[in-house]
Amino acid sequence: MNLQTAVGETPEAGNAAGEALAAETLLALTGAALGAAETLLAAAKSHVAGRVRSGERVSGRALDAAQFAGHGLAWAATYVESLRQMRAWAERLAAEDRFGEMERLILQIAYGEYLAQLAGGIPMSQAEIARPQDMGLGAAEIAAFRTEETERLIAAGTDDAVRQRLVALMRAQSGAASFGDTGLDEELDMVRDQFRRFADERVVPHAHGWHLRDELIPMEILEEMSALGVFGLTIPEEHGGFGMGKTAMCVVSEELSRGYIGVGSLGTRTEIAAELILGGGTEAQKAHWLPKLASGEILPTAVFTEPNTGSDLGALRTRAARDGDDWVLTGNKTWITHAARTDLMTVLARTDPETSDYRGLSMFLAEKTRGTDDDPFPDATIAGGEIEVLGYRGMKEYTLALDGHRVPAAALLGGEAGQGFKQLMRTFESARIQTAARAIGVAQAALEAGLAYAEERSAFGRPIVAFPRVGAKLAMAAVEIMVARQLTYHSAREKDADRRCDLEAGMAKLLGARVAWSTADCGLQIHGGNGFALEYPISRLLCDARILNIFEGAAEIQAQVIARRLLEAT
Repeated sequence: MNLQTAVGETPEAGNAAGEALAAETLLALTGAALGAAETLLAAAKSHVAGRVRSGERVSGRALDAAQFAGHGLAWAATYVESLRQMRAWAERLAAEDRFGEMERLILQIAYGEYLAQLAGGIPMSQAEIARPQDMGLGAAEIAAFRTEETERLIAAGTDDAVRQRLVALMRAQSGAASFGDTGLDEELDMVRDQFRRFADERVVPHAHGWHLRDELIPMEILEEMSALGVFGLTIPEEHGGFGMGKTAMCVVSEELSRGYIGVGSLGTRTEIAAELILGGGTEAQKAHWLPKLASGEILPTAVFTEPNTGSDLGALRTRAARDGDDWVLTGNKTWITHAARTDLMTVLARTDPETSDYRGLSMFLAEKTRGTDDDPFPDATIAGGEIEVLGYRGMKEYTLALDGHRVPAAALLGGEAGQGFKQLMRTFESARIQTAARAIGVAQAALEAGLAYAEERSAFGRPIVAFPRVGAKLAMAAVEIMVARQLTYHSAREKDADRRCDLEAGMAKLLGARVAWSTADCGLQIHGGNGFALEYPISRLLCDARILNIFEGAAEIQAQVIARRLLEAT
C-alpha cells in the first residue's frame, strides 16, 4: 500500500465526523504514530536513567528519590506497550477480515487518547499526573513526537462524535460478551461462552446478596466449578489437569469475575499453589498435591503477608524451626484470603534465624483442617480472626496466628531450605496476569451495569445514554477494557511461550486495575444517587474494583518494579 497516500488523506476524504477511519488509513497512521511513541519513550528512559543509574546499576536510593519520574516512565512504557498490542490486534483482525467498524473505532479512540496523554500527562491516580517534563523530556522532544500522523490520530480519536458513534454501536449490541472482537480463536470463544453462561445462571443472580450478607460463596458453587475444570485448567494433564494455557485462564477469570470477583478469585489460590509446586516442588510433592488441587478435592490458601510488612516480604518474621523429623511453624499472618475453608496453606516462613532478608525464607506446604461456619479454625495450633472489608467478599479475609503448627519434613517445598522467596517470585507473572484478567471482568460488569441503567433511566424526555457525557464515559470504558484485554492476552501468550514476562504482566496488572476502578466509578456516576444505594450492584462493583490497585502488588510497587526493569535494560 502507498503509505504517503494513506496517511496524507484529509479528514474530509478519509471520514466524516463520527465515522471510523478506513482500515488501511488507520493501520498506516497507527504504525507511524507507534514509532514516534517508541522514540519518545526511549528519550524518557535515557533521561530517567541519567538520574538513577550509578555505573552499570540502578541505584535503589536514587530511584526512590526520583520516584515520580520513575513511575511516570513505567506508565509511559505501559501506554506504549498497550498501543503496540492494540495495533497487533488490529492487524490480526484485518488479516482475517474481522476488523469492522466497532473495532476500528476502538483502535482510533485508544490511539487518540493515549497519544494525547503521552504528550500532555498520564493519570497515575486521580491526584497524580505524570507529565513529559517529569521524565526530563524537553519541548523539542515533545514536538518531534507530535508528527502529522500523531496529530491526526489525536484529533480523530478524541472527537466526541466518534465516541458517540461507538456508544451507538454498543447500544445496538447490548448483551454481547464483549464490545469489539477480542481476537481470540474459536476454541477460546467457546470457553468464554461456557463460563459466561455459568456466571449468568449460577453467580450473577446471587452475587449481590452474598456481598450484602457478607457470606462465603456456597460450597455447591465450588463443586460446580470443580466439575467445569476451573481448578485444573492450567495444571498439566499428567498431573490431572486440563493443560490449557494462560490465555484460557484469562478468559475463565474474566467471565467468573464479571459474575462476582469472589468467584473469579477462587481459582487464584489454586493457581498460586500449583505454580509453586510445579516450579519448585519435588516429584513426590507434584504427584501428591497436583491431582488433588486440579480436582478441587484440596482447597489451598496463600499464607505470605504479615502485619506491618505488606510488600516487603523479605522482612517476614514467621519462624519455622526444625524439631526432629518435623518443622514447627510459629508467627502471625494477615490478609489471608479464604483461610478458614481450606485444607492446605502455602506458608512463607524464616528457617534461618540469622538472616533478616529474603535469603532465609522457605516455603511450606502445610496441611490444616478445613473449617466450617461454626468452627472456622478447628486446629489447636491455628487461631484466626476475620477482617471486615468493603468488598472482595465471598471468601473472607483473616488474620492467622500459627502457634507451634507442626508439619512433616516433606512439607518443605523442593526439600531445600532458603529457596522460598525465589520460589514465590516465579509465581508473580501468572498471579499478575490472572489479576489483570479479574480486573477486566470487574470492569466489564461495571460497563454492562452502567449501560443498562443509562438505557433504562430517562431524564428530560430521553434516556440518559443519549447525553454526550454519559455516552462518552461508556465508550471510553469499552475502549480501555479492550486495551487492557490485549495487553493481558499478550502477557499470557508470552508466559505460554515460556518467555520471561514479568514486565508485561506487571503492565497488564497496573493498567487493568486502573481501568476497573475508573469504569466502576463512571458506572456509579451514571447511576447518580441510586449508585450510592447498597441495593444496586454497582455499589458492590466499586468496592470490588478498589482492591485491584492494592493486592498482588500495589500500584506504586508495581510501577517501581516496572521502572527498575526498564532502567536495568537501558
